[in-house]
Amino acid sequence: MTDMTPERGARNLLLNCAEAKPGERLLIAYEPPGYGYFDADAVPCVAAAAEGLGLHVDTVDVGFNPDNPHLPAHLLHRFEAADIVLFLARLGDQLRFSEMPQGKKIIVSFALNRELFGSGFANGHHDAFLEIKDAVNGVLDRATHVRLTCPAGTDITGRPEMNLEADGDTSILRFPMSVFTPVPAYTFSGRAALAGFLTGTGSRYYDDYNVEFDAQVFARFEQGRLTGFEGGASDVARANAHYDRVSEKFGIDRDFIHSWHAGIHPGCGFPWDMRENYEKWGGAAFGNPRILHFHTCGAYAPGEISWNIVDPTIVIDGVTFWDRGVFHAERLPGGAATLAQYPCAAALFAHPARDIGFRPDPAPQMLATA
Repeated sequence: MTDMTPERGARNLLLNCAEAKPGERLLIAYEPPGYGYFDADAVPCVAAAAEGLGLHVDTVDVGFNPDNPHLPAHLLHRFEAADIVLFLARLGDQLRFSEMPQGKKIIVSFALNRELFGSGFANGHHDAFLEIKDAVNGVLDRATHVRLTCPAGTDITGRPEMNLEADGDTSILRFPMSVFTPVPAYTFSGRAALAGFLTGTGSRYYDDYNVEFDAQVFARFEQGRLTGFEGGASDVARANAHYDRVSEKFGIDRDFIHSWHAGIHPGCGFPWDMRENYEKWGGAAFGNPRILHFHTCGAYAPGEISWNIVDPTIVIDGVTFWDRGVFHAERLPGGAATLAQYPCAAALFAHPARDIGFRPDPAPQMLATA
């Protein structure tokens, strides 16, 4: 794709995700850049595109509440007056499994700045990735056996029992569409090779949100229940202490493994060092096919602690759809037709973004760069 621009990415959001019509009212609920997550250029990028399409644009500062995200009455009133609500704020992601006003198009953007709006992540046609998501969901729904592996030693197997009803996924629209419906983990067992750290899921934020390890750590689980960690003694103690602290803080089921998904969007790159902002990385990079992501610690979506597995191979009923972090969408039923219909998406699969923010220090043996 040689014609990628931030404006084109914003129009993709508005026309193909929001299906905006001239005269509609767009409310951009934004998080100020001082919180270090969304950049200051994100709001004007979308607002300018919206005005160019004939939308009436309003903005509201929703701040950031790490401990108690909610919709206050005055904000709910602003939502009711809009046709489309776009969250350029973590509040939208925090509330994505919560009740929202009915009859509104509510969108959470995982493009955090003008650079991402100008990348393949936002420029790949939204409908292409909706079709790919649906195709993956269908394959998983019919599957009798799935195996997850990775170069670092992951080995997990199970039979998916998908919930493709409305309550099986968030009803909020996501842009870009970068993952399939989470696969419930209660029918899966095995060993996950953690990618050098534990971090939160973006549900709630807390002190010591991240834990880094000195060497390779594995998490073992049976039928969706954590059974223990393997690795160096200090790393294992660090992992257990983190689970103890987070589960006690929120009064949640420590050992519950809720679900997993992998990225489906090859344009989803993260060209910054993830260690500079794990929270930002966790909210933007998970859609890359090089990342397989488990929701753990808490019997609800998305839990409070995520496992991240790098360069997964996913074999579904004998067909390898992800091969060491490369997603072969053309192997899906109807996948080749989707890529033929949307050359912009095909170009991204032909030249995927490989930078997911992993840098060689401090644990190069775990942070594969392919």
